[in-house]
Amino acid sequence: MRMRRLRIAAATATVALALTACGSKGSNAVTPAGSPAATVSASPSASAGPSLTLKLKEGGKLVVGVKFDQPGVGEKDPATGKLSGFDIEIARLIGAALGVKETDIEFKETVSANRETFLKAGTVDLVVASYSITDARRAVVSQAGPYYLTGQQLLVRKDDSSITGPDSLKGKKVCSVTGSTSIKTVQEKYGAVPSPFSTYTECVTQLLNKTVDAVTTDGAILLGYASRQPEKLKVVGEAFSTERYGIGFKHDDSATCSALHEALTKIFADGSWAKAFAETLGKAGVSTPSAPTLDANC
Repeated sequence: MRMRRLRIAAATATVALALTACGSKGSNAVTPAGSPAATVSASPSASAGPSLTLKLKEGGKLVVGVKFDQPGVGEKDPATGKLSGFDIEIARLIGAALGVKETDIEFKETVSANRETFLKAGTVDLVVASYSITDARRAVVSQAGPYYLTGQQLLVRKDDSSITGPDSLKGKKVCSVTGSTSIKTVQEKYGAVPSPFSTYTECVTQLLNKTVDAVTTDGAILLGYASRQPEKLKVVGEAFSTERYGIGFKHDDSATCSALHEALTKIFADGSWAKAFAETLGKAGVSTPSAPTLDANC
């Protein structure tokens, strides 16, 4: 009886040693499917999700987040539902370069405050929405580009001579959209009193109602509003920042980064980028600029 117990103990020890060897880091180690170790090792790739390029290759729709309220940049006509603006044209050109039919591009309204949220949640595949490239944003999402360079300026009432540039903003109520880099700049660098709203259209309404003293954002957007009501609004001062518009997409999707770089290079070279600018922002009477230099990485 005692010998039988010894044989069982020896067999148990042998099995334990074999299992330990299988769980080692050796090149021949095998982790049983369904074990806790297998689940942990599989989780990073599972959470990363498929690349956008794979989705498009399989025939999926391209969902692009754009602005609906920026004249000349990204705007939706409430009567017809038609979208227009430079960003809209860039999104269409990028879609075409990625092999997506225009009918397979879905545009979703995206405001400044939810651009990262939409990308991280997969609500949109790309964001083309006057989306300035910053290190802080690139820490949570990726951005390809820049596809356009602009600068922060000021929109004021036509009869207001008290604001001529950023140095005259101290104590003035300045509006921009919630979550934008523009409102942070005028507050921290020039002493303006921030008055954020959800959209630039709301900011312009506040300006015309004399609730705020100025609206600030990229010059391209402000020129679009001023061109609609030149008897009431004007853009003042030189640009006091450099804004580099980029295309937002899921963080660390290297395949999509490469595809977007190729697409932007193509539309810069074939003249379609310049044509898109001339037919949108160029209508404000400004010359078509040279295409910007792309960043090496997203």
